[in-house]
Amino acid sequence: MVYLRTIKLLRDEFPDTKQYPFGLGSLQSIEEIELENPVTFFVGENGSGKSTLLEAIAYQCGFHTAGGSRNNFYDVDKSDASLGDYIRLSWMPKLTNGFFLRAESFYQFASHIDETERTRPRPTRYKNYGGRSLHEQSHGESFLSLFSHRFEGRGIYLLDEPEAALSPMRQLAFLYVMQDLVAEGAQFLIATHSPILMGLPGATILNFDASPLTEIRYEETEHYQITRRFLENPAKFLME
Repeated sequence: MVYLRTIKLLRDEFPDTKQYPFGLGSLQSIEEIELENPVTFFVGENGSGKSTLLEAIAYQCGFHTAGGSRNNFYDVDKSDASLGDYIRLSWMPKLTNGFFLRAESFYQFASHIDETERTRPRPTRYKNYGGRSLHEQSHGESFLSLFSHRFEGRGIYLLDEPEAALSPMRQLAFLYVMQDLVAEGAQFLIATHSPILMGLPGATILNFDASPLTEIRYEETEHYQITRRFLENPAKFLME
């Protein structure tokens, strides 16, 4: 299911096209980004704008920009979501259920869940997180617990580099979870460097290294090509 259909950039209102992120090549000469598939990957080098746009979408969705949903309130330095006021989202229908994952601030989110559980009149015993504190699980286990227990159908999920805590085997496990959630009506927008995740069949891949950003086939991504060349002959690759 595709709920978020269009991301419109308010280019005429950009304060300074020479200042980051408004001068990013990926955002040049583009007015709208159309989303047609339930899973869209944002790929590109660090600094290409993929995480910046994802943060802006989270801001417009009303999600906590340090990570969480519309119902998570905790004191921690948020991302400034500098692009947040300069995009507009078009929905069909509008959704409020969802989650924004920032891998780099997941520790603070886990601490917030612990504090909420301690102060709740009727503790939930971490029902949405695998039955125990996220801090009592390994990094990879805690991510999968979030994906498996907190996420559900009819929601929009914005994930910034979810592979950061996941081994290759757990990335594959996440793909199975994601396929099930998509079948139940979920939509995903994911910024990633992982050639495993972006290999999900049928997904759209947007290349932020292009100016302006454009759709790209999986086999054309630098991530796929470099990984394939390396795996075919590591010694030869490192001598090039």
